[in-house]
Amino acid sequence: MRLRSLGVALAATAALITLPTTQLPAAAAASADTNLSQGRTATSSSTENAGTPASAAVDGNTATRWSSAFTDDQWLQVDLGATASLSQVVINWETAYGKDYKIQSSSDGSTWTDLRSVTGGDGGTDTLDVSGQGRYVRLLGIHRATQWGYSAWEFQVFGTPGNGGGPVQGGGDLGPNVIVVDPSTPNLQQKFDQVFAQQESAQFGSGRYQFLLKPGTYNGINAQLGFYTSISGLGLNPDDTQINGDVTVDAGWFNGNATQNFWRSAENLAIRPSNGTDRWAVAQAAPFRRIHIQGGLNLAPNGYGWASGGYIADSRIDGTVGPYSQQQWYTRDSSVGGWTNGVWNMTFTGVQGAPATNFDSGPYTTLDTTPVSREKPFLYLDGSTYKVFVPAKRTNARGVSWPANAGTSLPLDRFYVVKPGATAATINQALAQGLNLLFTPGVYHLDQTIDVRRPDTVVLGLGLATLVPDNGVDAMHVADVDGVRLAGFLIDAGRANSDTLLRIGEPGASADHSADPTTMQDVFVRIGGAGPGLATNSVVVNSDDVVIDHTWLWRADHGDGVGWDTNRADYGLKVNGDDVLATGLFVEHFNKYDVLWSGERGRTIFFQNEKAYDAPNAAAITHDGIVGYAAYKVADTVTQHEAWGLGSYCNYTSDPSIVQHHGFQVPVGAGIKMHDLLVISLGGKGQYAHVVNDTGAPTSGTDTVPSKVTQFP
Repeated sequence: MRLRSLGVALAATAALITLPTTQLPAAAAASADTNLSQGRTATSSSTENAGTPASAAVDGNTATRWSSAFTDDQWLQVDLGATASLSQVVINWETAYGKDYKIQSSSDGSTWTDLRSVTGGDGGTDTLDVSGQGRYVRLLGIHRATQWGYSAWEFQVFGTPGNGGGPVQGGGDLGPNVIVVDPSTPNLQQKFDQVFAQQESAQFGSGRYQFLLKPGTYNGINAQLGFYTSISGLGLNPDDTQINGDVTVDAGWFNGNATQNFWRSAENLAIRPSNGTDRWAVAQAAPFRRIHIQGGLNLAPNGYGWASGGYIADSRIDGTVGPYSQQQWYTRDSSVGGWTNGVWNMTFTGVQGAPATNFDSGPYTTLDTTPVSREKPFLYLDGSTYKVFVPAKRTNARGVSWPANAGTSLPLDRFYVVKPGATAATINQALAQGLNLLFTPGVYHLDQTIDVRRPDTVVLGLGLATLVPDNGVDAMHVADVDGVRLAGFLIDAGRANSDTLLRIGEPGASADHSADPTTMQDVFVRIGGAGPGLATNSVVVNSDDVVIDHTWLWRADHGDGVGWDTNRADYGLKVNGDDVLATGLFVEHFNKYDVLWSGERGRTIFFQNEKAYDAPNAAAITHDGIVGYAAYKVADTVTQHEAWGLGSYCNYTSDPSIVQHHGFQVPVGAGIKMHDLLVISLGGKGQYAHVVNDTGAPTSGTDTVPSKVTQFP
């Protein structure tokens, strides 16, 4: 810290103590345009010290600041992420202000155009109207008013994102890949069959489809679901859309092996199966939500071949659920008439009729309630008008949320209905206008990061809408705000390395969102498989209180563009925020840690993992004297963490001699509680020496038998 008069120092200290969360100055709030600069990348010609970085001038907090070296000229610039129409700049100066300076814009960060010149400035807050366009905006200090440098609490740029054209319109039709039907639709079975024939084995294809069934009774249909196909009822309650028939997932395309039945979904329907039992033989990324099965449910393929799933939430199964060959499964806030067997890890929270915990001798881990849950938003018809229902948060939930349906309804005209061909600039313009996003089925290439900044924004995908970041940009950033809902889409890494595919909250985020947490539901990430893909981090959660409710983060082990470095991705999930809850966490095959949890008071209920098959040898994954990165690591600095029902499997096909030191690595302390952990060697291709830290028996041989620890420490 530089030396000042005692009075100035005390005044500054008082300001820091009494106004630690002061938000934007009143002058900035007067602008009708969007604050384009907050949370963006900022750079500067110099900084006074490490505590006054350029980023502090665009963080929305007037208790932090940028300050420069004590010379002229100095500059501070912000990258808005895309060209924007600029209308106003607001500078909230600290004691060391600029007397003479310019505001400049640039399209490339090197050639600058003057927007406004100020001479004889007197500090305080300068609100400057400007007119122009640019991606980069710079404050160029020419003469300082004091012997110190230039110092600003906040540097805010206002304007209109995108091309500066007219406003984006909300509502409209649902695009070419949404198939809306009712019970009188002619040739309905043929429509299901045509899409299934195209999608049954199109694991890495570009087709995306959503069936929407209007309320009513559908007799004698069998909706078989292939890849990237979703089926949903358009009633407010599941029983409003009655299928007397079946919604089926089987594995005939893969010789009865269901371990690759990914990326499909069923929601908000009642099904009375034709033979009394519906078949839903899925693997990861295949959610089953708000379903009423008026009979039984079979989670295995025909012939009881291999299966690796899966997820059920907010559903009522009147009969018995038979997992049979399913290796693992998580069921939340539901009711079942019974549950038979299961292979390794069957976890239940808030499920009426669930079996009792028997993990020491069997596969079950059961909690009576779910600590925090909020069901996924869904599209429905109110008469002839489309709306999106946004369910309310529940605490200590047990059983389904319907028909009570606590929550709010949003009309479709409050959503930008995103259709194939939409640009990231238009998507960001819609967000800046205050619209929510409804992605219709399709593949969307992004040349800039989708930037979600408004509290309670809904980003909802239909038909596994897929976002592909190009040229190394991140796919999506969410600001550290309340109540954002992310649901129902896939992020597919691009060929150029992205730092982070999905970031929730800026680094250092610390606001309390416990009353209205951001939720991430059925949001999936893929690196490779559809072609080469690269990302250092898949998902980074910096905000507090986030609820991750069913995700599959997958570095591909098969398909195109697969190799130790070809589809490199070091980390699956990083959690830096406090009080984050994960329910239904599937993370597989990352080059380093699949999960790295650094926030306090984190909780995970159900975790499924496979280590990277393609580790070339033990040396490639040795770090800190340990062979193999833990599948789930809680940082050494964490003092409180709890998790239930966690499994990690190794299948080191490139070097079966690898002995992974452990599946789980956690600090040892009274606040760390790990329940029902297992590790498994799949067919003897690699082994584990321990389950957690240095505890737990080693795996051995080729028998694929789990090694378990029911409680640690």
